[in-house]
Amino acid sequence: MYWLIGSFIILAMMGVLAVADSTPILIMPLFMDSASTPVLTISFVLLTFILILISQFTIPSVNPINSVKNTSHHSRFASRILYFISIAILVSTLVIGSGLKALVSHQQADDQKITEPMRVQALVHIEGISDSVYDAGTDTGYRQVAIISQILPLVSELTAQDLDKVTAEYGAGLNNSLSGDDIKYESSNAISSHQNTLAENAVQDKVYRVLLNAYPKKPAKQSSKTNSQKKSKKTKKQSQIADLNHLQPGDRLFMTLKLAPLATSEQVSNNPSGFDSYRWLRSRHIDGVANILATSSAILPSSHPQIQSHSNSNSHLLSSDSYLTRLRTAIDQGRWQLRQHFYKDWATNTTAEQQAKAVTLSLLTGDRSLINRETKDLYQLAGISHLLAISGTHVLFLAIVLAGIVILLINRLYPALYRYIPRWHVRWWVMISAAFIYALFTGFDVPAARTAWMLLAIGLTRLTLLPVSTMRVLLALAVLMAWHDPYVLWQAGYWLSFIAVALLLKYEDTSQNQPLTSNQPSTSYDKLLRRLWLSFKRLFKLQCWLFLALLPVTLLLFGKASLWGLIVNLFAIGLFGWIIVPLNLLAGLCYLILPSVANIIWMLVTVIVSNLQELIAWLTAMPVLSDAWLYTPVNAAILLMALLTLLPWLLPRGLISRWLVLPPLSLLVMTVYANQQSLTTTPTLYILPTGDHYISATLLQYPGVNDKDAKNTSWLFLADHRPSNTKIKTMPSNLTADKFSAMLAQQLGSLSVNKLEGIVVQSSSSGVTDSRVYDKKSSAVSPNDSELLPMIVAQLSQRLPVSQYWQAGRSERWSALHQAYKVTTDSQKTATISAQRCESGKIWQLPNGNLTLQAITGWSKLEDASVWDCTVAIDSSTPIRVLKYQANDPLKSLPANSQTPMSKSQPLSNQANMSQSRLILNADTHERTWQMWSLLCSADLTNSNIAMNHTTWLGHSTSHISNEVITQQQIDEIITYDNKPLEVALSSDALFKEGD
Repeated sequence: MYWLIGSFIILAMMGVLAVADSTPILIMPLFMDSASTPVLTISFVLLTFILILISQFTIPSVNPINSVKNTSHHSRFASRILYFISIAILVSTLVIGSGLKALVSHQQADDQKITEPMRVQALVHIEGISDSVYDAGTDTGYRQVAIISQILPLVSELTAQDLDKVTAEYGAGLNNSLSGDDIKYESSNAISSHQNTLAENAVQDKVYRVLLNAYPKKPAKQSSKTNSQKKSKKTKKQSQIADLNHLQPGDRLFMTLKLAPLATSEQVSNNPSGFDSYRWLRSRHIDGVANILATSSAILPSSHPQIQSHSNSNSHLLSSDSYLTRLRTAIDQGRWQLRQHFYKDWATNTTAEQQAKAVTLSLLTGDRSLINRETKDLYQLAGISHLLAISGTHVLFLAIVLAGIVILLINRLYPALYRYIPRWHVRWWVMISAAFIYALFTGFDVPAARTAWMLLAIGLTRLTLLPVSTMRVLLALAVLMAWHDPYVLWQAGYWLSFIAVALLLKYEDTSQNQPLTSNQPSTSYDKLLRRLWLSFKRLFKLQCWLFLALLPVTLLLFGKASLWGLIVNLFAIGLFGWIIVPLNLLAGLCYLILPSVANIIWMLVTVIVSNLQELIAWLTAMPVLSDAWLYTPVNAAILLMALLTLLPWLLPRGLISRWLVLPPLSLLVMTVYANQQSLTTTPTLYILPTGDHYISATLLQYPGVNDKDAKNTSWLFLADHRPSNTKIKTMPSNLTADKFSAMLAQQLGSLSVNKLEGIVVQSSSSGVTDSRVYDKKSSAVSPNDSELLPMIVAQLSQRLPVSQYWQAGRSERWSALHQAYKVTTDSQKTATISAQRCESGKIWQLPNGNLTLQAITGWSKLEDASVWDCTVAIDSSTPIRVLKYQANDPLKSLPANSQTPMSKSQPLSNQANMSQSRLILNADTHERTWQMWSLLCSADLTNSNIAMNHTTWLGHSTSHISNEVITQQQIDEIITYDNKPLEVALSSDALFKEGD
């Protein structure tokens, strides 16, 4: 019963957060003030104790035969009714109250968040250590959680010298205010005289918790006249930004910032990687994002008093007088000093040595700021990324070691202490102290905090002799942490930590009665071998148990799971748990006393980690298991089916019949499963997010519905929509072939695509075109100066089978480019795919004629690359829906926004020929493309007797398509990749309106 109640409480809080995040819900201010205090959480705890006491009270069953001797039958029946009603009221109160607690927390965060972009000058208080370091060499940026106050709107750019002057005047104003009775910051004391007029508009009472950002900028091409003038300014700014790495926790300084609100849920869904940055920032109580414009070189002394705000809910964040705040700052400074120790002489080390040090630091303090993207991807592919985080094993191991050392010292020096305090009390207090201090030292993440609180709870239950199992203690901690901070439910570590520990406890309960040794007589050598074999067998069973049990949760949280984890964890967990982590913790303890000894131990640890990473890289690169990712869409509906199936076994025994309830539950599961399967039987075109506004990727999935032997057909379309007109300035793409191909492979895998019928690159590329073509005609427009899209084809063809490759324009150099790639990647045994020209008139069709692909533009025989772009028309016997792919939940991909013409050409009267729908994938980058089509192909379309039931145009908002072409193509709706209106549609005579 307790597990069912706890599940209801957590599900209610999750549901409220999900609904409140999408639908605004108003709450009475009086209730918000009362619910924001700890009184509500304490009330929940008291109600829980009352519920436990009532549930432990057993009422005798009704026995009408002995009703004369005992209480009457009616009174017993009334008592049982009152008993169940009391439990129902208490459970309902807890569930509803928990939902209201989550709603209040969401409303408070929503009221505090930054709502609009603005450029400000603010006092920045560094909180904790940064998430990453600023390094222009490795192209990594600075990310730091900070609290900003004393906010003034910025009307002109301020230099570091200006901010130093502001800092000096601010400090002088604080020193002068110490002589008064009230310490209050006046705007005239902190800003220069020419800014006094801004004081009236100052928002000093606002306090925000933001994420500071500063990233290296790529050098732009400068002319020879301006390059020398801007070089010195840029170098000075880069050195000023680089000083951010030296900011310590607790430092305060003035900065000019560009504040921006958090990305909305819709914007986050366009993230190609599927990472939900919105929920990640919300779970850390971040109010907005702040890009650093300039920083002051002067840091305010810590002895200066902190200004208090009286009208802001985040004003308590500025209080630095509490003991816990000073302790947390001191611990964070210790973490920062350890990072600086590892970061010393960083540039002189090789990449392998750098990442070995970064992983060692992560295993010691939980600081992953030095780990690059490649190392994180390697650990994710190996299925051991959980080892990079500080888990309960780290905390528990250190607590046990320190407790053993203290007990040993007491036994040697002062054993008489045990006359007053039992031995286990001493060990328990040492373990709790060590666990909480180390948990604070590692950032007090969910796994470390859960271990520390579990040690405290288990000790209290033993001290009070309460008959409470460890599983119930674990459940109580999960609910208490959710009551304390409902946003912890949005953290993946919360779910993985508690579920993994629950599975371990359950496994121990089922396997503790299985002996590791046999009673048969044998030699000591045989006993050792048998014991090793049984231990390995038990470890393998445990690993399989954890892998299979956590697989649905992993797929729900991350959308994918690595099959390598089942193998690598067998030796990685033991290596980390028994060798690397103990040595690392030992080095951390020695660092406080003998730093030279600690450096020797850390050198040994880095060598072990470096060799381990090389072994993992070699294993994961094996061709046999190169595709080790498991992509299976799992959402809340699928998990709900599993919970409904297990519901009879979760309820108390005898409440409902477990076998009689299985048929309706099975029918419900089959219904939900049928609804999920219906999503894969509809022709769909997914607009895949790429991270570049000009590069588009679309996937066509056409199921074989009418033919039993037919399989799903998948086509991938790639295009670069950057205008070829040199007068229009666009930023070059920051995508790389490796990053883009890996991202596409993940997206295709999440949609269960293991084979592509073809890849169509609709944009011409100079990377596969003979450059001598352009020497003949200087006025010709060159194709896209990039090899990105052809290299994507080369890499994807190595990851999954591809039958056809259509390339816009000319592709004389494709064979040489593909062969060079195969030599570089040592993939000579893989098949070579040939490039076919995607030009006007090229057709591909299914054998049953239900699907036809036809290129309607592209004339590569002409010596003008501006007419090489290939627009493809997709004709289907059934309508094709267009969805915006959501990487975090592919099953919830939403329909793309469209523009629908209100007045258009009248449809043809011959309804017999209107049996198909058309989807046009446009890719023009120059106005000559559709001009050429109007001259050569418009007459063919007019004379054709085939009319489409519905025609959809999909392209970029920068397209040069004309209103005349839109009318001739009989386009019914327009969809753009960048969600911007098509200019020609807005300026044409035909009126358009926004549609769904």
